[in-house]
Amino acid sequence: MAGIDRGRPGSPSASGFSPSDFQNSTGVSRETMDALTLYAGLLEKWQKRINLVGPKTVADLWSRHFLDSAQLASLIPPGSTRLVDLGSGAGFPGLVLCILTGLETHLIESDTRKCAFLREAGRAAGVSAQLTVHAKRAETVDLPPADIITARALAPLPDLLSLAFPFWGKSTLGLFLKGKRHQEELTAAKYGWYINYSTIPSRVDPDSVILSVSGLKRSDTAGSP
Repeated sequence: MAGIDRGRPGSPSASGFSPSDFQNSTGVSRETMDALTLYAGLLEKWQKRINLVGPKTVADLWSRHFLDSAQLASLIPPGSTRLVDLGSGAGFPGLVLCILTGLETHLIESDTRKCAFLREAGRAAGVSAQLTVHAKRAETVDLPPADIITARALAPLPDLLSLAFPFWGKSTLGLFLKGKRHQEELTAAKYGWYINYSTIPSRVDPDSVILSVSGLKRSDTAGSP
């Protein structure tokens, strides 16, 4: 009996979630799937040289990384034009959202090797015109306010809000993928920030949420709990 080649980007993942399952779950076009498949193939190629994602998650690219990122697309308000992704790493969620939405996208990543990958993946996916990769720490990047700010597995919420604040405008929406300790992080953030927020269950991990943040302001009561 022939085995499934887990190393090919078009094959089912270890969890059984295939590219076809991703397309059925998201309703993306064939052209978008082609772009994402090229991206996935490059990631698997580059992963052999540099650590782009956790080695144990490579076999679950389409669920653990692509679907986890894509679930944010439906939360982006109509009329949004500029997205800033903090700590982009391998491009999750920022590059996936650029491919899905066509928004002007700024990926901020301090690791120059990962930035080289992001640029090549953007070219392969056909989104170079919309994409800017900043090989810098977020604290040193100067950009106009963003409509959308995203981040995934970057920092605890109080620190993440500090990184996001320079890019925040009156109508900015933050979409942050957070794990099971999100409630603790929200409690800690109250000592430095005023925010309006809602939590949306993750479609990928029952212990995770999407934290939707608006109205970010510094608090006059900043300090330790």
